[in-house]
Amino acid sequence: MYFSIIVPVYNRPDETEELLLSLSKMDYNKPFEVIIVEDGSSKKSDIIIEKYIDKLNISYYYKTNSGPGDSRNYGMSVAKGDYFIIFDSDCIIPKNYLSIVENELEKKYVDCFGGSDSAHENFSDIQKAINFAMTSFITTGGIRGGSEKVSKFQPRSFNMGISKKAFLASKGFGNIHPGEDPDLSIRLWKMGFETRLISNAFVYHKRRIDWNKFYIQVNKFGKARPILDSWYPEYSKITFWFPSLFLIGFIISLVLFAFQFSWFIYFYALYFGIVFFLSTIKNKSIKIGIYSIVAVCIQFYGYGTGFLKSFTKVRLLNKNPEIALPEMFFKK
Repeated sequence: MYFSIIVPVYNRPDETEELLLSLSKMDYNKPFEVIIVEDGSSKKSDIIIEKYIDKLNISYYYKTNSGPGDSRNYGMSVAKGDYFIIFDSDCIIPKNYLSIVENELEKKYVDCFGGSDSAHENFSDIQKAINFAMTSFITTGGIRGGSEKVSKFQPRSFNMGISKKAFLASKGFGNIHPGEDPDLSIRLWKMGFETRLISNAFVYHKRRIDWNKFYIQVNKFGKARPILDSWYPEYSKITFWFPSLFLIGFIISLVLFAFQFSWFIYFYALYFGIVFFLSTIKNKSIKIGIYSIVAVCIQFYGYGTGFLKSFTKVRLLNKNPEIALPEMFFKK
């Protein structure tokens, strides 16, 4: 199969260079192409692209800003491959990635797959803490992954693949963001396509580099879920409520603690102690262990409040999501 790598970019030339550098070091011995779609950036990556013209089969397109989903669709519409690999610009790709994907698809072909993510040794301590919060089995990362069968996995668009056949049939990503990737997965399932997780096809995903940007990201994740549940109620799960219930329970435990009922707060102290212990062991750093507690607090608070706000407007008040939460949608 011929792979086309699609990368939407918005004001991130430095990240684009790191990504392209990693792609130029691939050990894959077959041809593949790279398509960079600049989504209306004021800080363009065109100069960076020129540095890799002789190292990669690379194409560069500049378009007006319409969001990452639409930019991915644009990239796939001009791609020459029969299987598209989609990365975010803040990813670094291991040199054996394409070899792993090809081998896995030859063993068990699916029209859409998702890969996992990991923290690179060069990431900052905050990035490593955020990565722990987003991937650990004891946080929403674990809930998200554990609530899905490996053969019924909803790929995430920072690291996913989709066949040309599935793209043409589904017309690709919608205009919600974030949430465009589970939306696409569900639509593909309804059309009879299969998805799967290829866990060893991981990338180093930087995610957000500071706490405020991380909060904004997870808050939008929380807002997206009730919208998707309103569109596809048959795929709604009780686990989606966990961050909000965790947050509410924590507030109640603080109130009870003020009235000398301390047992509930001890459970939360135990949980955060486990977060600290596991992250410290994994990252070999007490500092990252402490940062991981901060990251998990931001994750649960951001996602939980976003979910409750969206649930109230979309599910309880039955408002049109695009009117109630316009920040979640790009206009095409």
